[in-house]
Amino acid sequence: MQLKSSGSRDTSAGPEPSQKQAPAAAGQPGASQVSAATGSELAWAITGILVVFFAAMLSMNIVITALPVIVSELGGTQIQYSWVLTGLLLANASSTLVWGKLADMYSKKLLFQLANIIFFLSSLAAGFAPNMDFLIAARVVQGVGMGGLISLSMAIIASVVSPRQRGKYSGYIGAVLAVATAAGPLIGGLTVDTLGWRWCFWVGIPLCLLALVVVHTKLTVPQLGAPGRIDIPGLLLLVIGCSALLIWLSFAGTPEFFAWVSWPSALLFTGAALIITVFVLVERRVANPIVQLGMLRDRTTVLAATSSAAIAPALFSCMLFLAQYFQIGRGFSPTEAGLMLLPMVLGNMLGALVTGRLITRYGYWKAYIVAGSLVMSASMFTLAFILGPQTPVWLIISALAVTGLGFGAQMQNLMLVVQNTVPVTRVGQASSLIAFCRILGGAAGTAILGSVMAVAVGTASVTSANGINPVYAEATGSLFLIAACITLIAVVCNLLIKEVPLRTSV
Repeated sequence: MQLKSSGSRDTSAGPEPSQKQAPAAAGQPGASQVSAATGSELAWAITGILVVFFAAMLSMNIVITALPVIVSELGGTQIQYSWVLTGLLLANASSTLVWGKLADMYSKKLLFQLANIIFFLSSLAAGFAPNMDFLIAARVVQGVGMGGLISLSMAIIASVVSPRQRGKYSGYIGAVLAVATAAGPLIGGLTVDTLGWRWCFWVGIPLCLLALVVVHTKLTVPQLGAPGRIDIPGLLLLVIGCSALLIWLSFAGTPEFFAWVSWPSALLFTGAALIITVFVLVERRVANPIVQLGMLRDRTTVLAATSSAAIAPALFSCMLFLAQYFQIGRGFSPTEAGLMLLPMVLGNMLGALVTGRLITRYGYWKAYIVAGSLVMSASMFTLAFILGPQTPVWLIISALAVTGLGFGAQMQNLMLVVQNTVPVTRVGQASSLIAFCRILGGAAGTAILGSVMAVAVGTASVTSANGINPVYAEATGSLFLIAACITLIAVVCNLLIKEVPLRTSV
């Protein structure tokens, strides 16, 4: 299948590098010519990217507090309840690497606008859903658009800003990610109580429209990659393999579906492993693979990807189970529980912004990701041992603020480290690889910790008179101990990464 590239080049950018000039973009002399857009136009363009990135990440979390009302009004089942989130996650993970590959061959600006339109239309459709089946289908399409927005946001910034200057922009992305992750459930609850659940899907639409205008008028992205043949067999194997793996991770160990050790679990895991193995074999033989497996021979890329996957369970699960801890284990209202998470959000923002600017100023990064992993791991272990029914709130929020600092110092900086190892013609695949590892790590961690929580509270038979169940408060500490142990993988990986000064050219 041959995709034509006519019209995909950004004519507003003026003369573009020829194919012979493309290798210079990998950091060789002349690469600085790629990053010609500076000043107010660049600031406006990146603002537009961050706006729609925020809308995409917000939509992933805003529905959590609205789901009980949605399922009740649309007459859904428990399986459909789960698939409103699982469908989005599957489509997001499966499409991320495909968007990254397309970004290296075609106009990143055009692809970003396409992903934005897909996300906009699917969000609109989800809000008008007449039944659960329609809603799940709309969420799957929304996940495809979200996968493009997330990976292309990072790839575009990597294409117009040098790694040395990219540190501060990575800090901005990290701050937006932190705010969207924490604010989603709080905004969702307020929206359901005031405007109704359908507005949970529509609240990001104005941001998408604003970003469409700003990116179209302000953003100039050079196209350095050559259009080529899309690896359709590899694409299908990737989607099917990722889907089988994430279905297994999402449903295994839950009472409603099947146990970890069972025939359905074994079939899904074995099938996913076989399909992914075939995918790797196919990618090694095709001329234009979806994933350049050569990237995985680079030590820095492998360590950064592993570290990103190890951080994700703590980041995503932290928010999910802490909200449950504060509400069920301690008796706080949903709004109060959301406010309790703000110190972690603020710490995350501060860590991302400060380390990003320091990296831009001095060009070195290893000290920050190592320090961040140590701080994060130490604070996670602290939370594991202090969380309980009577723990002082000030002690919890202090530990959460420190945890946020550790997250912020690592998340986007690991993305920056990998982008610095590849030429600009492959930055889309590098960005999507790290995004994919985060999603997979977050899904795996949430599934495992969710199963642990189900087992821990399944034997609870006593609930206090005021509706507080102290068993949830006790169980949360065990979850954090498991998550803290997983973060030790990130500490080791960050220590082993070899420091390479950031390029000053794209």
